Amino acid sequence: MKNPYEVLGVAPTASAAELQSAYRKLAKKLHPDLNPGDKAAEERFKEVGGAYDLLGDPEKRQRFDAGEIDASGTERPRQPYYRDFAEADGHPYADASGFADFMGEEDPFADLLRRGQRARANRRGQDRHYRLPIDFVESIKGGGKRLTLPEGGTLDVNIPAGLVDGQVLRLKGKGAPGFGAGGPGDALIEVEVLPDPRFTRNGDDIAIELPISLSEAVLGGRVRAPTPTGEVNMVVPKGSNTGTTLRLKGKGAPRRGGGHGDEFVMLKVVLPTPPDPELEAFVAGWTKGKDHNPREAAAS
Repeated sequence: MKNPYEVLGVAPTASAAELQSAYRKLAKKLHPDLNPGDKAAEERFKEVGGAYDLLGDPEKRQRFDAGEIDASGTERPRQPYYRDFAEADGHPYADASGFADFMGEEDPFADLLRRGQRARANRRGQDRHYRLPIDFVESIKGGGKRLTLPEGGTLDVNIPAGLVDGQVLRLKGKGAPGFGAGGPGDALIEVEVLPDPRFTRNGDDIAIELPISLSEAVLGGRVRAPTPTGEVNMVVPKGSNTGTTLRLKGKGAPRRGGGHGDEFVMLKVVLPTPPDPELEAFVAGWTKGKDHNPREAAAS
């Protein structure tokens, strides 16, 4: 199995922030949703996820660097101790638990060691860390999403409405298996909200720029405006300018205390392309239009 530092393209001295940055770039580039049908990219995505699962966990990284686990997170064979030979040879000073009898049954240190051995034998599984890219609209509406795991398999994730970038979802019992009576760890899923070319978010409110025609700006009218939950009708007032902002109440992100934020629609007047000769002829003969200086009005 490849060295996880080499898979992520970072040095063994890389900081946690550098590891996360390298993982995000590779995961975004190789994600199966962005490379449909590309098996090589899918395998590389799994490899990158497995490397970050190991190095992104401080405890796992420390154990890997110390040689206690390999690149897959599997325990390496431990070095033999004196008690191992004593047990194998039936040494008279070794008891069934592997601790020498010469410490004595009432020895508190021996009891402490026995407790530690029992705790290790019933250890809870480690948490596993994943990253899940979702669309902006999914972050507002919520819904179900299937996560492809780097080590193979999938997890079905419930996306709560109004989720924000970087939020971590916990799936209990979906992490690494435990030992003995110890239960499995959890899956910790950090959500990455992908940018949307239409919407931006500010708290619970969202904003969008909407192109309108010159006639709609001058005469007003009804237009269709996109929202995260679908298009709605909106009235453009007469005499609207580029920068005129209209509010759609309750069309923003869900609020924690109930209700929704608003959507703010900033209008942008767009002239026809190619230029319309009839419009040019009208403007050329429009005397009041030539007398109007919007720069002076803005400065006053």
